Amino acid sequence: MNEHSRSGPRPVVAEIADIEARLEAQNYICNSAIATALFLAQSLDKPLLIEGPPGVGKTELAKAAAAMTGKTLIRLQCYEGLDETKALYEWKYGKQLLYTQVLKEKLGDLLQGAQGLKESIGRLHEFDDTFFSEEFLEPRPLLKALWEPGGAILLIDEIDKADDEFEAFLLELLSDYQISVPELGTIKAKSTPLVFLTSNNKRELGDALKRRCLHLHIPFPDQALEQSIVRRRVPEAEARLNAQLVGFVQGLRKLDLKKVPAISETLDWARTLVLMHARELDADLVRDTLNVLLKYQDDIEAVDSEISGLVVAAKKEAEWRVK
Repeated sequence: MNEHSRSGPRPVVAEIADIEARLEAQNYICNSAIATALFLAQSLDKPLLIEGPPGVGKTELAKAAAAMTGKTLIRLQCYEGLDETKALYEWKYGKQLLYTQVLKEKLGDLLQGAQGLKESIGRLHEFDDTFFSEEFLEPRPLLKALWEPGGAILLIDEIDKADDEFEAFLLELLSDYQISVPELGTIKAKSTPLVFLTSNNKRELGDALKRRCLHLHIPFPDQALEQSIVRRRVPEAEARLNAQLVGFVQGLRKLDLKKVPAISETLDWARTLVLMHARELDADLVRDTLNVLLKYQDDIEAVDSEISGLVVAAKKEAEWRVK
């Protein structure tokens, strides 16, 4: 009996903590709720539907999971009008055409010695089966994920941008990890992929899709978590500046804006401030660099009168956080 057998299964809490640490090693800082959802998706072989506002790290979680597991990341970017020929497969028409030309040239040899029409048609049908075989199939992301020998990370990004028809098309894949090709029949996964679906809540997803998935909602991070993310991704930012800039961004998110800053914009702003040799915030510096955080001129103009107050509040908040 080995040591693992004597000690029994590893505690679930330790498994989740290990996932959290391994994600952090890939520069993805998360909380226990995210690590738990990933643990359950792996353990139960269930797709993981990740919802939340843009820029909170939904896509990055799939990327980090691929790096963490060493599996191939296969990404399908959804958009309105996406259909199965772009997502699943299409036939290699050029190769089929070449094959047709070869068949024409060899037709006499093929039918030589055939006894009657029935036998001739039978021989032609054998070639027809070859014509629609995997050899002539061009796999797209969904089929690639099923064919990946060691299993893949399949990212179906922004599923809420796709049509209801495409969402319904995915149900077979999400429930049984298989797809149906009319000419070939059912194709099952060689190794079960770990599937991530992301949604920015542009439209309500169907109950059938949600039933097949585990659900994870990622909100904007609180100040402590966002500071940890900045510290990991932009270590050049001093602790005081880190606390101040994150506090300012947290204040911006409470305002009525067309687009509040995402985590990626917080990181871009942190890099900008480091590049400008800033050690702490001031109102003029914020005004000069606000376009890094806000993407609409209307938002920039609306925030202008709030900048001084937000800077003061961010500095006060930072005082006790860096002690």
